[in-house]
Amino acid sequence: MSLKHLTPVLVVDRVEPCLQFWVDRFGFSATNQVPGDDGTLVFASVDKDGIEVMYQTRASVVAEAPESAADLNGHSIVLFITVDDFDATENALAGAPVVKPRHKTFYGSTEIYVREPGGHTVGFAQMG
Repeated sequence: MSLKHLTPVLVVDRVEPCLQFWVDRFGFSATNQVPGDDGTLVFASVDKDGIEVMYQTRASVVAEAPESAADLNGHSIVLFITVDDFDATENALAGAPVVKPRHKTFYGSTEIYVREPGGHTVGFAQMG
């Protein structure tokens, strides 16, 4: 058996601001956009250079499986992305809420952590 690919699906209140975070700041493409009855997106993904993040609204998850509502609370995830140009990445993040500012780690990377519009933390690191 071989595991081929991992794509997180982040459950959020609204999809559109999350897509804008990736598209506007890093040039991702928004794909797989699924609108709900009211025209707002209930699901979508972004991708660029082999990195993909999917978003689904909390309301649509609960609508599909009401018994899962309690399972959506109390979990957390941090996305960790390595980059080749930390300064350009930090510039692209201007205005994003900073969770942990630029810092050097004991294992030799330079990192910054921000909160994307869905409330999840995303870390960016340049190794070495």
